[in-house]
This record gives sequence, C-alpha cells and structure tokens, in this order.
Amino acid sequence: MTVDPEPTLRRIWADILDLPESDISPGDSFLSLGGDSVLAVRTAALVRRRLGVVLAMSDLPVQHTLADLAAVVRERGTVRAADVPDLKVTRRDDPLAPFPLLPLQQGYFVGQQDGWELSYESAHHYADLGLTGVDGDEAPEALSDALHRLAAHQPALRARVLPDGSQRILDLDAPGAIPSLTVHDWRALDPGEAARRLAGLRADMRAHGPDPATGPGVDLRLSLLPGGRGRLHSSMSLLLVDGWSSGVFHRDLFAFAADWNAVLAPLDIDFGDYVTAVRRLPETPQWQADRDWWWQRLDAFPQPPALPLAAEPDAVRADVMRSLEARLAPERWARVQELCRAHGVTPSAAALAAYAVALARTAGHRRFLLNSLQLNRLPLHPDVHRMVGAFSSTVLLPVELPGQASFAALARDLQTLTGEALAHSLVSGVEVSREIARRWGTTRPVAPVVFQSTLGVDAAMGSSIPEEAGPLGRIDLADHRQELRTPQVAVEGRLYEARDELVIVLSLVEELFQAEDVERLFATWTTLLRSLETREGWESACDLPGALDPDGGLRLGARPRATTGQDGGAPRDELEQAVADCWRELLGLPEHHPLDRAAEFFALGGDSLVAIRMLTRLARSGLPQVTPRAFLTAPTVAGLAAAIRAKR
Repeated sequence: MTVDPEPTLRRIWADILDLPESDISPGDSFLSLGGDSVLAVRTAALVRRRLGVVLAMSDLPVQHTLADLAAVVRERGTVRAADVPDLKVTRRDDPLAPFPLLPLQQGYFVGQQDGWELSYESAHHYADLGLTGVDGDEAPEALSDALHRLAAHQPALRARVLPDGSQRILDLDAPGAIPSLTVHDWRALDPGEAARRLAGLRADMRAHGPDPATGPGVDLRLSLLPGGRGRLHSSMSLLLVDGWSSGVFHRDLFAFAADWNAVLAPLDIDFGDYVTAVRRLPETPQWQADRDWWWQRLDAFPQPPALPLAAEPDAVRADVMRSLEARLAPERWARVQELCRAHGVTPSAAALAAYAVALARTAGHRRFLLNSLQLNRLPLHPDVHRMVGAFSSTVLLPVELPGQASFAALARDLQTLTGEALAHSLVSGVEVSREIARRWGTTRPVAPVVFQSTLGVDAAMGSSIPEEAGPLGRIDLADHRQELRTPQVAVEGRLYEARDELVIVLSLVEELFQAEDVERLFATWTTLLRSLETREGWESACDLPGALDPDGGLRLGARPRATTGQDGGAPRDELEQAVADCWRELLGLPEHHPLDRAAEFFALGGDSLVAIRMLTRLARSGLPQVTPRAFLTAPTVAGLAAAIRAKR
C-alpha cells in the first residue's frame, strides 16, 4: 500500500467513536478513546470498505494505537493476512432456496425440541417500551405499515425454520410471510384494569414466544393505555434475531413509523447470502487453524461454576426465566467508563471480571468455564452491520482467577483471555462445546453459565433508537423491560445501555437455585460494578475463595452419560439394522462400515442437530416417534431400537 492509511483510519475512528478528527492523535489507543471489541468489528468493516484491506479480529486489539493500526493496514495491504479467510458474500442465485442454520441457531433449534435439559417450546427475547403522547387513532396504522415495509427491507423477518434444521426466506407475497401487528386498545379502561390487562399480556408473551417453524419469528403488539400512554411489545425468536438485530429492528421500525415517506438504503445482500458464505469457513486453513488451537486446549478445560443447586437440571421444567435488574445512573456510569479507560480495560471486560468474582464467591472456587455470547458479525460486506439476522455466536472462556489480585489486574487478565479467544473465533463456542461434550461423555450442557454485553452496539450500528416516532409519540427507554428465555442456559448475566444508563440483568432458571444464593450472586455483582466508580474499587484486592476447584454436593456441572450396559456386536434384527443404516447415512460413515450396536451416536461424530434429523427421519419411515430425551438415556443403535419397541 503506497497511500498513507492513517488519515482514513482517523476518519473511521472519528465516525465510529463520534469524535472530532482533531481529537485523535497517532499515539491514542482505541480503548482510551472509548472503543471496545464490538466497535472493532465495525472498524474492520469500514477498513475493508474504504481502504480495500481485509483485517482479522486478531489485528484489532483494543489497546492498539492509531499508529499501530496504520502499520497493520500497510502490511495487510501488501500481503494477505494468514489468518483472514478469503470469503466473499454474493447474492445467491435463488434467494428463496433453503440454507443452513448457523451453529448457535442450531443450538436454539435443538433446545426447542424439549429433549435436552433446560429446554423450552421457544427460544425468545421479550421487550416492551414505554410510549407517551401516543396518537391512539393514527399509531396502529402507522406501525402496521412500518412493520410491512420493514419486512420487505429485511428479508430475515420473513424466514422460516424447516423440520430438517435448515431455514428459508419466504417471498414477500407468500401467505403469512409478513409479521402482523396486534393492537390492544385499553384507553377506555380505568387505570387499575388497564394495569391488570397489561400484566397479563406481559406474562403471556414472556411464556409463549414466536416459533419460526410454524409462523413469523416476530410477535409485535401495541397496547394503548389511558392518558395518551402506550407500550410497544416485541417478542422475537432467537432463531432469527440477535441482540444487535433487535436494535436494528426497532431503529428502522420507528423510522418507518415516524415518516410514511421514509426510505432506507437498500441492502445488497441478505442473511442467507451471508450464511452461505460463512458456511464455507471449514474449508479454509484459517478455520482449521482455529479448530486446532481450541482442540489442543480442551482436555485442560474446567467444568462450569459449581453453583449450589436446589434441584437437578433434568428434573426441572421451567416455563420462564426469572430476571433481576439494576441500573447505574448516567453520571455514575460515565465515571465507571472513565476509570475503565484509565486502567486500560473495556467496560465489558470490567463487567465480566465483576461477574466472574461474584460467581467464584457463590460457587466457592476460582477455576470454571464461562460461555460468552458475542455479536459476531464477520466484516465480509459493508451491509452486514445493517442487517437483521441471527449472527450471534458464543466463545468459551476457561477462567482461572488468581488467589489474590487487585480488581484492575484481574480485569486486564480476563480482557486478555477474551481477546485471545476472540482471535480464534472462526470456530464457534457451540462447535467447541460439542467437542467437549464428546470428550466428557455428557449430554448435559457443558457451559450453561453465560455472560453477554451489548455495550457499544449503538455506535457499531451507526445510530440508536430515536426519542420520538411520529404518531407513536415519545419513546421512553427509561421505562423499558426485557425478559429472556434461552434453552440450555442456567444463568445469564448481561449488560446494555438505555439512554446513557447502564442496565445490569441476571436471568436464570429460578427452579434450579435457592433464592438466597441468587440474591447473593446478583448483589455481589452489582456491588462490585458500583464500586468501580472509585479508584479504591479498582486498586483493592478481590476477596476470592481459597479453593481452585469445587468439592462435591449437588452442584451445577456436566456429568457423564449413564452407561448403557448393552452387549456389542452387529445389529441383531431388522429394526436395529434400520437404525444402523440411518446412522451410517446421516453420519457419513462408509457404506460397509461395521456399526456396533453398542456404539454411541455422539462418539461416532453425531451432534444434537443430527440427532433431531435422525429421529425425524426414522419417524417418517413409519417407526414410532422417540423423543430426544428418551434417546439420550441410551444413545446407541440397540438403545434406540429398544425405545422404538417400547413405543410400539
């Protein structure tokens, strides 16, 4: 590269960080200016668009200065980076053709089959926003029209998930393709009755989410309340919409609702085009190198935090997840962010450190496996950040907290750990979890304790939800509720911003835990976060358990599958042979491969998605339908054949 990239990079940082170019000098780090790992993804996309240089996430550590980044861009502009896959996103020949689910989508799809622990009928995110000054006569029509136009603009809102675990986008004119708006007009009710109706609506939408296997993946409702008030309720399937996409959805929806003539810049690609491109990742040497990096480390990975349990996960049938919420006012949150920059860590890393300390104190040990949800949009096309879709992925973090350290040192260590994992994130946490489960011999979720931060998403998207939306009135983000229901997750800590406030949420399967343990965990986490307003909170030593690993007792963790005790050998009858033939085909085994009747499905290379396909295929052949949970009790040819006979 002969042209000096530094001026362009300065403009990119100024755009992303909303700073004057004059405030950015070559020695300033991305982190010190307010950047984080989410914004680094946006940086990579803009560098690719404006300079034609492809960067890997490992090229974009948040500690890099502008001068460091310019040096990397110069190098990558002359020699292709060894760790950047050469993938291009192009329009598919048939935009309505089926395409695969991404790994995390697969996990949610399997979780909706009610076959694994901590399963639900739907994986979804529920939110409702307060509205004031609503024009009750105009708002329903404006919102319905906005939803229709948004579904035309964002094809993923018209997606359906097929029984074989693939997905497709419906034509705009196909019956039922467009999500519909439901309006609840309670303006004439007395305030008490309106409040009761509102509580009932929330409870229903929390417990019953949309299922894109049978209809639209978005359920949008408007409640009109006395006094010109209202609420916008949205329930979105996690199979179709991730946290970033939720922000894009609401931003664009309000833009359309506020202006009948609003026109958004068209998208040159859709989610199916992106998925088709990234599904080629396993063919690349970069993906294979990332896989080798993970696989070499997995045998040393710890179990999840051994949180004390009130009940075994396989005995729990929860309808909803309980959520605890706390907020940090804008001025206090700004002070925390200022001290984060002063100590060289991102706010997300600081929040992760506080969460890890809280988990360690509750579980009684310092070494455990965490699952971190990442808004993983590979910068393969300039439109990726403007699209609705289930782009999210997970990354596993083997945490080992020191016996004694200041909070600042601990946060920096976890930031380094996360950065190293994200630099090898072409292989998703779902794929890594499957390999761990195979090695551990378990069908229990191996990483059911999750951390998620969407801090910085508004800047990465390029805009935020507006304050007003025409006939919908004023949008009050301070009056904002969220609920989450995620299969195979026991506890999830997450953070997001609402009008410069920090919102801290702990969602959990309440039936698993004693109430006092949950309250203590949340109180510890929020207290630690609030203490980061002061330098003492950063510099004081963290009080951590002496034990590195857990002791016994009824605790959250992965356990081995029960041994089946079946005799081995060749299939013994026609039913066992039919099961063996189905396995051989789905698992890609050689036609004449001798399949032992006692060999386990997962040891042969199967995973949960293939198991769903296998059980569906056998049922379609005329055999009785066996539930995934029944299959997991004995996942062998002989065991499944016995379960089928029992059904007969």
